[in-house]
Amino acid sequence: MGRLFWKIFFAFVVTMLVMGFGVGFVVHIHGQQRLAQMTELAAGPRAERNLAAAATALRYGGAAGLEALAEQWPARRSFPVLAVDDHGVDLLGRPVPPIALERARELSTPRGDDDVVRTAQAPDGRRYLLFAPTDVLPHHFRGTHRFPGPDPFYLRLAITLLAGILFSGGLAWYLTRPLRHLRRATGRLAEGALDTRVMPALGPRHDELGDLGRDFDHMAERLQALMGAQKRLLNDVSHELRSPLARLQVAVGLARQQPDKLVSALERIERESGRLDDLVGQLLTLSRLEAGVVQGLEEYLDVGELLEDIVDDARFEAAASGRDVRLHGDGELLLKGRAELLRRAFENVIRNGVRHTAPGTAVEVSVERAATGTGLTVSVCDQGPGVPETELATLFEPFVRSAQGETGGGYGLGLAITRRAVEAHGGTVAASNRAGGGLCVTLQLPLATDLAAGDAAERKGGK
Repeated sequence: MGRLFWKIFFAFVVTMLVMGFGVGFVVHIHGQQRLAQMTELAAGPRAERNLAAAATALRYGGAAGLEALAEQWPARRSFPVLAVDDHGVDLLGRPVPPIALERARELSTPRGDDDVVRTAQAPDGRRYLLFAPTDVLPHHFRGTHRFPGPDPFYLRLAITLLAGILFSGGLAWYLTRPLRHLRRATGRLAEGALDTRVMPALGPRHDELGDLGRDFDHMAERLQALMGAQKRLLNDVSHELRSPLARLQVAVGLARQQPDKLVSALERIERESGRLDDLVGQLLTLSRLEAGVVQGLEEYLDVGELLEDIVDDARFEAAASGRDVRLHGDGELLLKGRAELLRRAFENVIRNGVRHTAPGTAVEVSVERAATGTGLTVSVCDQGPGVPETELATLFEPFVRSAQGETGGGYGLGLAITRRAVEAHGGTVAASNRAGGGLCVTLQLPLATDLAAGDAAERKGGK
């Protein structure tokens, strides 16, 4: 058992004992106060019979006779008659209400016979005053005299302590068991067993410890996915770097073997070096975004104006291949972000659409306010072959390229950078196939707050 188990266990036991003794002390004080306030004496036929029986037992049997009568009483632990000597002490050691004793002494007669008070002399010559106070709780007359057999008070106390210990132990075990599973799972996770999960061992818990277990499993799943993605990324990077490096080596070899082709070899070396530089630049950008390192200062941007600049450039490039790019705006939409990062995100999606749309068609770019009014939606739809449904979920992963359509010599990093850039601005990106053919990429971004947007609009109008 761990240290936390014993801390919880002993805390419950000590708390239970303190509360038990505290309640017992209060009850005892209350009983003593009530005992001191008793003034009435029991009367009537039943009280007279009880007094007569006690007097007879005391006269002929003494203390032993009275004790035997108390043991055989129908409710022997509540024998109602007190036998008090001249010093005010009960023969059976029970507490004596002082006011009731004073009242009994006032009512006692020399003859010793009365319906509420009697006197009796034991065989040893000692005289006792017999009376029965009214409104007496049973435990008042159990007193300190112990009859054969275990005392019920101590028996109940032992049972209560045993039940409390069992309950405390069970509760402490119930609370610390999930923590032990979590500790072992954390150790296995640290050793590299990323498939470790704790909820199968915890069971269907719906408390805070169950939430902790589910959070641990979610964390383990994310770590497993990230480690898997890292391994795939390393494999993909090595594969992508190998091809241009191999071509560089071939170009260098040709330049050495055929000096007359030095110019063409240098052009090839320059081209492959540029590709390597572009690949390394995209990898650095993706790495910074995944690490949460976003460069540039935030500013208020008009998404419509930003898209107009990007679409103009893309339209100019698309015209050379018989394609077009159209923009449909929804007025002024301001958001707070990093212009260069958002430009790259939009540009990657639009250029990807231009690359895959069929010749003689156009890429449709639209920007509009979301239905909730707190965000905006940018849609880029081409008229190309689309993407198989099985590939849509992985389209925004690094080095993932669709098996359909032209690749255009890309590395499969553009859409991955787009997703990380959009997520860095608190947005989301998704892809879906068009009903009439082609692919639609939808980017959703939060708008700037009304106050900030209003200030930005005033600054923009003042320029």
